[in-house]
Amino acid sequence: MSIRFSKGCVLSAAVLLLGTVALAQDPSSSGTPVQSPSPSTSTPAKPPTVAQRKENQQDRIANGVKSGQLTAGETANLESKEAAINGETRADHAANGGKLTQSEKQQINKQQNQLSKQIYTDKHNANTAHYGNNEVGQRRENQQDRIAQGIKSGQLTAGETAKLENQQRGINQQLKADRTDNGGKLTPGEKKQINKEQNAASKNIYNKKHNAKTQGTTKK
Repeated sequence: MSIRFSKGCVLSAAVLLLGTVALAQDPSSSGTPVQSPSPSTSTPAKPPTVAQRKENQQDRIANGVKSGQLTAGETANLESKEAAINGETRADHAANGGKLTQSEKQQINKQQNQLSKQIYTDKHNANTAHYGNNEVGQRRENQQDRIAQGIKSGQLTAGETAKLENQQRGINQQLKADRTDNGGKLTPGEKKQINKEQNAASKNIYNKKHNAKTQGTTKK
């Protein structure tokens, strides 16, 4: 009789112990509700605005000019396209009370996507700006650095940059032709002429960087 009682006591004690352990391991037993994993609170990033997209494209072009990845001709072509997009944007704004419709935004974004691909292609092709370790080459590089800074700062509009780079392209083509005619060298007279043209280009860069026109403003 006592033996059966002892076994029963042992069994009851074991059940009690297991129950206590189970309660200790169950977080809901403490009265504190179990927190389910909270849903993600992150929201998708907003697409860049038309103005932000334009600024980003100009920064990429400026970096390409500064690094020499973009030649004067490539830069002039890119900036001409950017100027056309800007002109269309201004016209759309004017026609809609200063705003863009959803379809106009989509159209401008499509055009900027195409320009973005062109910037990448031009910066990663085999064409690069070679200046040469001489006085003429240093002058060319200095002019391009000033243009790049103007693009980056917004002092130069896309249209102004296109004109400046077309001017530089003309000088570069003349320089190449002169060297071809003289076995890779320039005569003193040719150097003097190139320097005169670069002086004119330098004044042009200064004037366009210090006029009232800046990126984001409408030309009058």
